[in-house]
Amino acid sequence: MEYNAEEFDKSKSKVMNYIMYKKRTEYEVRNKFSKTIEENLLDDIINYVKDAGYLSDKNYIERAVNEFIALKTLSIKEIKYKLISKGIHTSLVEEYISEKYDELNEYELNSAQKIYNKKRETYEIDEIKNYLLKKGYKQENIKNAIN
Repeated sequence: MEYNAEEFDKSKSKVMNYIMYKKRTEYEVRNKFSKTIEENLLDDIINYVKDAGYLSDKNYIERAVNEFIALKTLSIKEIKYKLISKGIHTSLVEEYISEKYDELNEYELNSAQKIYNKKRETYEIDEIKNYLLKKGYKQENIKNAIN
């Protein structure tokens, strides 16, 4: 089915409002509008906003990880799962993690230390270790955090 310029602009405005309110992934945009905007129109709008630089999964990863680092204590594995759950392709996430591995590993170690310091008053060391393992922290970082 074809569409006209007016339909394109109207639908593009809806998509842009959605993206500008909060940064989104392509998957989130497709999910949100798949039932209300016809598929080939949505494809064209997504291509348009990607070309214009408003929608980029790579930029989303960068922003999201910076936000996690600033606000949360997460393991690298948790970061990875959060990004993949937003519909970002696994290979993009893996690529980002390998590029930023050293700084992410240091962040994970600091996160493990924060969690350990917070929980050591009320929990046994083994309980804390198990908690961190379940959260996906690397054994080496757990050991270093506790020592």
